[in-house]
Formats: sequence, structure tokens, C-alpha cells
Amino acid sequence: MASTFSFDIVSDFDRQELVNAVDQVVREIKSRYDLKDTATTIELGEDNITVSTDSDFTLESVHTILREKAAKRNLSQKIFEFGKVESASGNRVREEIKLKKGISQEIAKQISKLIRDEFKKVQASIQGDAVRVTAKAKDDLQTVIQRLKEEDYPVALQFTNYR
Repeated sequence: MASTFSFDIVSDFDRQELVNAVDQVVREIKSRYDLKDTATTIELGEDNITVSTDSDFTLESVHTILREKAAKRNLSQKIFEFGKVESASGNRVREEIKLKKGISQEIAKQISKLIRDEFKKVQASIQGDAVRVTAKAKDDLQTVIQRLKEEDYPVALQFTNYR
């Protein structure tokens, strides 16, 4: 009986870790001397983070803190898509940071083409915003995972449902 093994390639992030990271950013902004009086607000939405502050310089500081806190919580930097900075009322600036989740059709096609071209014993199929990879041997799947980790895609990749 020939059984097949598979795993899914997804692009996702731990929502709770992101909530914790944003919470830490807010706490640090309130306690840091250079940011204390800027009246900076950070709101975590369903698929975005809205930052409102008093200057571009402060916004850069908030970016740095957000990236640091996210990195400490094992969140990829690729989930953040920084939008353009808009002027808000009263000489303030506002920015919407989109949170990237899921693999676009274009990237899924790139991934499955790479797998098709380099691994003859492995099949890849696109399923919505994920890619399912199947093979007869677990070793083949391991080499596919190693190969994909070498690539630099614009989204963070995770490998789930390995069986």
C-alpha cells in the first residue's frame, strides 16, 4: 500500500502574539521620555494597524519599536505593509499599516512552478490562499521545505499540516 505524505504552505501570523506586541509598543511609547508627550495612538484593527502621531520622526520611532517587539515575539517583518503617511488634523500624521495574511495567486503560482521544475516526485496544488504539497516520501517533502526557506518571497511562509 503506497501512502502519500503532505503539508500546506501558508502565510499567516499568530494574532495573539501581534496583540501582545502592539500592547508592548503602546506601553513603551507611554514610558519613553522622547515619545511621552506626542499623544501617539496605535489601534489594532482586523487587518491593519493605525498609527497617529505628531511628526514623521516620531512615526519612524514607532516603526522601529513595532519591528523590535514583533521580532521578539517571532512575528515576521513581512506581515507589515507600511502605507503612505497622511496628514491628519492639527499638524499630526497618520499611517495605516496593512497586515498581510494568505498567499496571493501570483506567489502561489511561483511556488508551485518552482516545486514542479526542481522536484519531479513532488506535486503542488493551489488551494485558495495556501499551497498543498504531496509526495510519496517524507524526505522529498523535507527537501522542498529546505528549498523554499532559501527563497525570499514577499510574504512570510509557514509549513503546516505536515503528515
